[in-house]
Amino acid sequence: MRAFVLAALLLSTPAAAADPPQPALAPLAFEQVAPAGTKMPRFKVDAAWPAMPGDLLLGQVSGVAVGPDDSVWVVHRPHSLTDTDTGLAQDPPIAICCKPAPPVVRFGKDGRYMAGWGGTASAPTIEGVNQWPASLHGVFVDKGGTVWFGGNGKGDHVVMNYTRDGKYLRQFGRRDKTGGNDATDQLGNPSDVNHSDGMVLISDGYVNRRVIGFDARTYAYKGRWGAYGKPPAGPVLQGDFDQSHAVDPSRTADPKAALFNSIVHCVVPTKDGHLYICDRNNNRAQLFKREKDGGMTFVRDLAIAPETGGTHTVTDIAFSPDPEQTYLYVADMMNGRIWILRRKTHEVLGAIGRVGRQAGQFTWLHSIDTDSEGNIYATEVNTGRRVQKLVFTGIE
Repeated sequence: MRAFVLAALLLSTPAAAADPPQPALAPLAFEQVAPAGTKMPRFKVDAAWPAMPGDLLLGQVSGVAVGPDDSVWVVHRPHSLTDTDTGLAQDPPIAICCKPAPPVVRFGKDGRYMAGWGGTASAPTIEGVNQWPASLHGVFVDKGGTVWFGGNGKGDHVVMNYTRDGKYLRQFGRRDKTGGNDATDQLGNPSDVNHSDGMVLISDGYVNRRVIGFDARTYAYKGRWGAYGKPPAGPVLQGDFDQSHAVDPSRTADPKAALFNSIVHCVVPTKDGHLYICDRNNNRAQLFKREKDGGMTFVRDLAIAPETGGTHTVTDIAFSPDPEQTYLYVADMMNGRIWILRRKTHEVLGAIGRVGRQAGQFTWLHSIDTDSEGNIYATEVNTGRRVQKLVFTGIE
């Protein structure tokens, strides 16, 4: 035991946590769909990113967001690690490494581990129930640097908002309380959140089948929307979400379905007043125009690899960082790739990545975001359990 403690001390020295990794760029699998000669963004994977402290380990990484200072935030699921992953955390320790990282982690763009926080001690207890989610899902960092995330575990019907230093600010919904698609003050396993342009928008999500909005100043309820902008409808999930629901072979996608399927997986606004909603199990995103009164007008369906089964395709969306957001990136979980589209026309130009466990490959690709230089950050859940940096190398 003494040897384990000594080794842990050596692994967790400040130098080990602070030294950024030297970039180790490697090619990515690439498929071109557009005609030969079509220019599009190109990437390589930085196999050395990020630099975790020597004694910490990430579980399923269920969300990534780039902050206004280009720092990279991830949320992960410590409970997805096993005792053999976290031998150092056992009492007494049974191995030299490791212990779970805090649930919310912040990295520098260069991969340095900058901070971590979260857990039940950071959350309030309301009516005898601690409000910290059992399984974090999705993360967003607003212009003020505050951090938002939801949860899809048992009873996780909340979206939480914290300062960048981990101080609780507020929440929407309550753990263990859900009221279905028509509830205006309760959620149903929310998957994603965005706080911008006067609204807090939540994709809600794993139990419910809708997007719900709140005023960003007063936090009062503003509206809720289902597929095609109609009132949300369809049966909500009864009981707790189980990931087996997502891989049921009898479940087929319908990119023209009148209702959102579960899972409504992302809510991602554009700079020019539009909004994409991920309808994951229907292999589509829906595009809306955001109106000045807070409403939304349906624009179009966007099907991605529509015949795909299993875990399906549209899990998250991100954009190139130029003012026009020229390129649209769509994360496809089942096929383990990120599709590259021209946003104005939604023409598919190509795709990067493939299913696998090596650098630049993906196992249960989950969330993506981009920084100011056009680099993509991608996370993996289930047995993937990591975040990767795809370095933008130019338009070719």
